[in-house]
Amino acid sequence: MHSSHRHRGAVLIVDDDRSAGEVLVEALEHRAFFPRWVSSAAAALDVLQSGNWDVVLTDLRMPGQGGLELASAMALSSPEIPVVVISAFGSIRSAVEAMKRGAYDFLTKPYDLELVALTLDRAIAHRRMQLELTRLRASNVAAEDGLLTASPAMERVRSLLGRVADSDATVLIQGESGTGKELAARAVHRGGPRAHRPLVAINCAALPEQLLESELFGHARGAFTDARSARQGLFVRAAGGTVFLDEIGEMPLAMQTKLLRVLEERRVRPVGSDHDVPIDVRVVAATHRDLEAEVAAGRFREDLYFRIRVIDVFLPPLRARGGDVLLLAHEFLRRACARSGRDAVVLSPQAAQRLASYDWPGNVRELQNCIERGLAVCAGATLDVADLPTRVREASERTSTFAMDRDAGLVPLEEIERRYILHAVQTLSGNKRLAAQVLGLDRSTLYRKLELYGHHDRKLPERR
Repeated sequence: MHSSHRHRGAVLIVDDDRSAGEVLVEALEHRAFFPRWVSSAAAALDVLQSGNWDVVLTDLRMPGQGGLELASAMALSSPEIPVVVISAFGSIRSAVEAMKRGAYDFLTKPYDLELVALTLDRAIAHRRMQLELTRLRASNVAAEDGLLTASPAMERVRSLLGRVADSDATVLIQGESGTGKELAARAVHRGGPRAHRPLVAINCAALPEQLLESELFGHARGAFTDARSARQGLFVRAAGGTVFLDEIGEMPLAMQTKLLRVLEERRVRPVGSDHDVPIDVRVVAATHRDLEAEVAAGRFREDLYFRIRVIDVFLPPLRARGGDVLLLAHEFLRRACARSGRDAVVLSPQAAQRLASYDWPGNVRELQNCIERGLAVCAGATLDVADLPTRVREASERTSTFAMDRDAGLVPLEEIERRYILHAVQTLSGNKRLAAQVLGLDRSTLYRKLELYGHHDRKLPERR
């Protein structure tokens, strides 16, 4: 059972009185809830295991387990789902006891149906706030791994990673080197139902084809020289978990064919074996290459491309994340000081200006290395310009290509939008799909605007 956006929420009604349950079901359906009635606490606990419920509305007194016992059991098994208890007027003490055991609220009989609906709305809002707090706590875990952000573009990525984590769909993460593709893959794994199982990662560019096949699919004893014993591949070792295929764009075509078969049939055949082995894994892939261009050039199989990009995630480069440079720099500095046991070191305003002006071709990884190197050579309590690498020290103050000339007077808003869109596409090396994400536009809208500006089919100048 899943609550729909068309409904106020999914309500599980627990009452041993069928007529009372049916009245509530009809009344709540009429008020745009999604209700279901069960006749006992035991049945409710069973149903709660197999669905997504927003709130439980239970009678207090029932044969066997009553509302008190149900509230206690749910506090252990489903603490995120609020319980609203209905009691007779003379049983308020019992209702208060139910709240001590974890119930969210109580109502007294005879109840007013509008008050019931209002109480359920409050309980559902409370649950959604708790879920949001849980999501934020999870995002703080991601932030500790370098996905910390204050930029709208990256916030959209973080939100997307959170939403796709619960599904089992294959994810393709695209972005320049150093943007945090492996961190994004780990966030997808940690946020989903496979989090308690292994996340197994492999860099497809790091191994020759025969070794890559053996690593992914395993091999039988005697399959090749030195194969003295059989070995399980990553797809089997990750049973129930996630396989992360980093730099999948570097995978040889012959291996792409074998990988496609594995993804389609959910079975692997170890090298040198005559038997397939069933697998149960989620696949997350990543690449710094433009796979659409690789497909067009015949270097990547189109059918595999569509198989792995069920969900597409683009990680924006650091230069497109605005103030995230200093946000991340402060975080990396704080962490590096904690690891080395040093007192807090702060960035000087001049060093901060250089960091903000530099283009970061190596993205977040380069920034982290820069901060850790700076701390290693920094003698005092302030990390200054002299502590930065030469390439960063010499970064001139960045001037915006879409800035307005003060003496030129006001220009139409459309002109500012035109300059900003063209600046974004050029900053992102002509990657229109990523530019649409950073700008918060639909791809079709961006393409339409670029066509209007005369840049739809013209190659934009490369970022320098």
